Amino acid sequence: MRAIDWCRSSAGAALVLATSSDEQHPAENVADGSSETFWTTTGMFPQEFIIGFPKCVKISKVAIQCYLVRTLRIERSVSKDPVGFQQCIEKGKILNLNQQGFCGNNVLSFSATYLRFIIKSGFDHFVSVHRVMAEGTAENT
Repeated sequence: MRAIDWCRSSAGAALVLATSSDEQHPAENVADGSSETFWTTTGMFPQEFIIGFPKCVKISKVAIQCYLVRTLRIERSVSKDPVGFQQCIEKGKILNLNQQGFCGNNVLSFSATYLRFIIKSGFDHFVSVHRVMAEGTAENT
């Protein structure tokens, strides 16, 4: 079975929660598959967003394209509702100031129905997330 990007709205992903909102740069932009659009935080940390998948999936790769993010934690849930999250990735110093980073990890293997991305700190008061990706395959249910 071919791996697909489950974080894309075209794959059925839905933004469940975002801790900040900017009508010019809404959080839904992280799931549109484009690097040109983005979600921007509105100051203060931590900031987070949760993406829900249409079914439980086996994730093999997670990546985030972002700007000015210093520390990021990614948690997963296999519940029907976005509860009971468990940490699966934490990255510090994702990118240098004035660079746009794409942070990924190729040695993953976990199931998820939801992913929570927690931006714990940034290099500035505001950060942007351009795109998130979670490659994997649908689990047999």
